[in-house]
Amino acid sequence: MNAVLVVDDEPKILDIVKSYLEKSGYRALTAKNGKEALAALQSNAVDLMLLDLMLPDLSGEELCRRVRSESDMPIIMMTARVDEESIINGLRIGADDYVTKPFSPRQLMARVAAALRRSGGGPVEGRVLTCDVLSADTENRRVSKNGVALTLTPNEYKILTLLMSRPHKIFTRDEIIDNIKNDEYDGFDRTIDSHIKNLRQKIEDDTRNPRYILTVYGMGYRFGGEVSL
Repeated sequence: MNAVLVVDDEPKILDIVKSYLEKSGYRALTAKNGKEALAALQSNAVDLMLLDLMLPDLSGEELCRRVRSESDMPIIMMTARVDEESIINGLRIGADDYVTKPFSPRQLMARVAAALRRSGGGPVEGRVLTCDVLSADTENRRVSKNGVALTLTPNEYKILTLLMSRPHKIFTRDEIIDNIKNDEYDGFDRTIDSHIKNLRQKIEDDTRNPRYILTVYGMGYRFGGEVSL
């Protein structure tokens, strides 16, 4: 049974989401603030976190950064901020998806299920993709550079292994969205650009002159270099 941690300072939202999670077959944990969330993460094996960005103590952004520095579990933001920049910033710091308040509990459950499916494996399972010092073990979902393990979000991992699986193909942003998300996802092009930027910061020696993830202007992205299996 997957465990989902819900972090929100509104008791009504906690109760509703907890109820829907349990009806959907998940183990639901709740926290009213960042301190409680950190305690829950330390004492439980959590598979996914639903995170409100506006918390009374530790901000949702800071909590997201802390969790992401230690774990690649899916993080879905629940936010009343509907402007594009706030959403882009949340994705930039490590969140994988978002829902804006007020939201449909049924849609939220669909996003939870989709995020857990995506975190379970890449597009080329059971193979080790290697390009020079960069390696992606798709069976164990491990990415390393120069033998040092890298911490990627589920979406960053999906994008990297997708591009590495077909290094000569140019993927449009829509194609990348289709491969890492499902029909419930209503993202936009800049979401992919944000994930690409974060991924480059982790795998490239020089982000201004990327070696592995190349931009094909007016079209999308492709992987640079030859990949061996």
